[in-house]
Amino acid sequence: MKKIIGICAALLLCASVAMAETSIKVDGSTTVLPIMQKVVEAYMKAHPDVKISVSGGGSGNGIKALIDGATDIAMASRAMEAKEIDLAKSKGRNPVQTVVAVDAIVPVVNPASKLSAITLAQLKDIYMGKITSWKDLGGEGPVVVVSRDTSSGTYETWEHLVMKKERVFPAALMQASNGAVAQAVSKNKNAIGYVGLGYLEPSLKGLTVDGVKADAETAKSKKYPISRDLYIYTNGAPAGAVKGLVDFLLGPDGQKLVKEVGFVPLS
Repeated sequence: MKKIIGICAALLLCASVAMAETSIKVDGSTTVLPIMQKVVEAYMKAHPDVKISVSGGGSGNGIKALIDGATDIAMASRAMEAKEIDLAKSKGRNPVQTVVAVDAIVPVVNPASKLSAITLAQLKDIYMGKITSWKDLGGEGPVVVVSRDTSSGTYETWEHLVMKKERVFPAALMQASNGAVAQAVSKNKNAIGYVGLGYLEPSLKGLTVDGVKADAETAKSKKYPISRDLYIYTNGAPAGAVKGLVDFLLGPDGQKLVKEVGFVPLS
């Protein structure tokens, strides 16, 4: 009887290990989120034995979850910082970066706005609070500034490429996701915000920046001045079930889905 109980316990242990190996948690960037959701949906349909949960709490939160061992894959719309990598290594983690797509951060206004073009210098002045009226740019009404929050990789990229390390001024309306920015701008004729390329929709008007329109070609060539790569991070090189998902994402079927949701595939 004891032998039978021991065998049963061993089988249960093996089953629990197998379940752990086929469960994947993904967390992080809301920019990468629609890509991952589409990819995960297709992957789980082809691999019903693999269970994957996806949540978008921002790049910073995803990276923190990877450092703390709370997620298998961190989605990020900016590269990990040296201090984050050092912290991860101090906790026995080894973050490995994988580029999964190309993106452009597009300044957007309400379709009712007369504005269609803007410069990097003007964007910086708007987000520093120096330009407060659309009259200064040929429009009308007060400027309502909408920004991502500071845990966002999109915010950090914007701060680096547009603000040149200057901070977004305190009166800006900070939003937790690309979707929230899109909603805020679409409902306010005086608003300006910024979203990833995949979040452009008819309720928003994308602006050219320094005379360049954001599209797949200008983003990939980096001719568009607010272009960037999109990443995932894993603890060490992808292995096991995680490798299967990553290989699918980087393969032709996964990259086709990247394009379908409005971002730029790697090839």
